[in-house]
Amino acid sequence: MRACERLIKYAKVYTTSDPDSNTVPSAAREFDLAGMLVEEMKALGITDALVDDHCYVTGSIPASKGCEDKPAIGFIAHMDTAPDFCGENVKPQIIENYDGGAVRLGESGRVLDPEMFPELKTMKGCTLITSDGNTLLGADDKAGVAEIMTAAEALLQGRGEDARPHGKICIAFTPDEEIGSGARDLDLEKFGADFGYTVDGGIETEIVYENFNAACAKFEIRGVSVHPGDARNTMVNAALVGMQINAMLPAAETPRDTEGYEGFFHLTHMEGDVDHAVLDYIVRDHSAAIFEARQETLKHIAKIMNERYGEGTVTLTIHHQYSNMIEKIKPHMDIVDTSKDVIRSLGREPYTSPVRGGTDGAELSFRGLPCPNLGTGGFGYHGPYEHITAEGMDFVVKVILGIVERYAK
Repeated sequence: MRACERLIKYAKVYTTSDPDSNTVPSAAREFDLAGMLVEEMKALGITDALVDDHCYVTGSIPASKGCEDKPAIGFIAHMDTAPDFCGENVKPQIIENYDGGAVRLGESGRVLDPEMFPELKTMKGCTLITSDGNTLLGADDKAGVAEIMTAAEALLQGRGEDARPHGKICIAFTPDEEIGSGARDLDLEKFGADFGYTVDGGIETEIVYENFNAACAKFEIRGVSVHPGDARNTMVNAALVGMQINAMLPAAETPRDTEGYEGFFHLTHMEGDVDHAVLDYIVRDHSAAIFEARQETLKHIAKIMNERYGEGTVTLTIHHQYSNMIEKIKPHMDIVDTSKDVIRSLGREPYTSPVRGGTDGAELSFRGLPCPNLGTGGFGYHGPYEHITAEGMDFVVKVILGIVERYAK
């Protein structure tokens, strides 16, 4: 089965994680895909496949004869989809021999346009897969799941002279990556890998090993509500205080205005009235020093607001989410270099850039499993314009198999 066929099947399973939940997994529906994957893995011959109580799917392929002393390689992808946009009732569109032009996304009124997504122009002649515009597609990261499963099938189908030599292959599919906790409860000792690759990126030639330092921040504002006719020097309008807080942040340091290594403050949610208001932000930067300075900026703003309107008016809460994996990958750059060599051997040039986000690989790297990130071939994640090609997915499968073969030599 091709990876794209698996993606279409997996995309129809509702697995959106829940950022407001305190359970693991955050949503019981994530078990639906987990159970499906375990059954499929066992059917392929992965006899130790299982899903644990926290919805982590694991399984392994023993080393082939003569490769028992080779490194054990982990391949990891996440099953949940982002809560940023609807992930229920996904209806993938398959466009064969795509003409490179604009694509209507079902009857949603949305159009996938090369003017907005220039990479579409390079996909002419390919089989393009999109959503119908009412949901996201879920290629983030069900494409990674599908590509790992397809590579596993190729390894297990080989027999006799056609067998591919390989060391032990460790597979994990995680829940809740999209809410920052996907790798937290993966039992690394049982997983058994010496190092790994998450398959959870963009263009199919991608290999990345830098990501944001990340935190979420919440300003909670307690106002003083009185009759507006008697409000002079008494009223504290919580909603207006929230507007002042946002105005004190650098206007050009938002996701829209930054790229590459540039960090940002991102207002993700706001609500309120005179009596009470809340502002939620995510804070990102590749530099640890600048990341710390950004948090100090938020603390300073809270201090100023409390001095202006009275102590206790503003309460700021900051939670660390993940750190830049680069410091943990640097001592193991052979993992990165090997993937680059494989991509070049397949006739393409590897693409490396800092991840403007995070992956399970960051958490795993800090937990002791060096784990850079491979692309999946997908674009436009976290919204209705998500898209990927069957050919891009096929290429990623070849990259995974190429890495396995290199380490078996």
